[in-house]
Amino acid sequence: MNSPTTSIKELGKNRLLPNVKNIIPVASGKGGVGKSTVSANLALALARTGAKVGVMDADVYGPSIPTILGITQKPLTENNRIIPVEKYGLKVISMGFFIPVNEAVIWRGPMLHKMVNDFLNLVDWGELDYLIVDLPPGTGDIQLSLCQTIPLTGAVIVSTPQDVAWNIAQKAIVMFDKLNTPVLGIIENMSHFVCNHCGKSEEIFGSGGAKRAAENLEIPYLGGIPIDTSIRLTADEGDPVVHKDPASRPAKEFIRIAEQLVAQVDLRKSQGETKKVPTKVDFLNQPQIQIEWNDGKKSVYSPKKLRAECPCAGCVNELTGQRMIEVNRIPDTIRALAVHPVGRYALQIVWSDGHATGLYGFELLRKLTSSLE
Repeated sequence: MNSPTTSIKELGKNRLLPNVKNIIPVASGKGGVGKSTVSANLALALARTGAKVGVMDADVYGPSIPTILGITQKPLTENNRIIPVEKYGLKVISMGFFIPVNEAVIWRGPMLHKMVNDFLNLVDWGELDYLIVDLPPGTGDIQLSLCQTIPLTGAVIVSTPQDVAWNIAQKAIVMFDKLNTPVLGIIENMSHFVCNHCGKSEEIFGSGGAKRAAENLEIPYLGGIPIDTSIRLTADEGDPVVHKDPASRPAKEFIRIAEQLVAQVDLRKSQGETKKVPTKVDFLNQPQIQIEWNDGKKSVYSPKKLRAECPCAGCVNELTGQRMIEVNRIPDTIRALAVHPVGRYALQIVWSDGHATGLYGFELLRKLTSSLE
């Protein structure tokens, strides 16, 4: 950003991985809902359509993708780039390749952020139609780092039918909404059990909870995966059901869900950005900062007042919400030196006083429009 006018019109463009068309994280609110099994089978179902698919196992605390896909070899390096392991037509990278089986990963936020950056920057993914990212459960550092580092096509939420799982899954939906990442759909795993002998269906964990919640939240329901012994057995064998037995009932459901996901991706792209996002910023050494939005609105801000509204932990007490920076202590000559888009949801402003840790969310900037003009 070296010109007075900074165009961020293509905010959702994948600049870090320009040859990867769609990046789709698979998330869950809690562990134990089968998210990694869903990720692996979903990737295989997409690959069956002829798409080029990669899987990034970002579940640093419990990387299970190598086991599910039966991968025992380590990735190679070439020209300081990591070459992902290929299995069943998928390109795969995982923390499981880099840590001993009996070791535990005990990392703080900066190390987790570095891992996400390395998997995006150092891995030679090549050309991909889809990169499926298997996230750890919850709404922690890895999820935030991924959303901050690269614009995501949209997320998929996995939940089991019972209320306790769904109540926590909703927290993941709220997180992605705050980070302006669309939720492409919800998958209900362990939806029901069908007896192999009599064909009777049993709702062990209940059924339809995720579907009803999806309807209430107006989020697409992609489908339900039954409890089926073959899903567990094939995953344990390292040959997931979609690859080993594509004609089976659970494999057909994964394939149908993949078709629904592709349809949602295409629909989102045809609709374009539905939320209010900046398209252009005029800022460099100017007495005012002007933002043009995708709805045609223009917002003008005083640099001094906008600096005073910095939302970072150094400027606002995280517990009390009390602002710790006073406007009269900010120099009248303060200017923005650079403005960087952060994911799909915020702008990072580098100020002439050396401050650069504040991420100004698009929602915050819209709220401040009238008060800081």
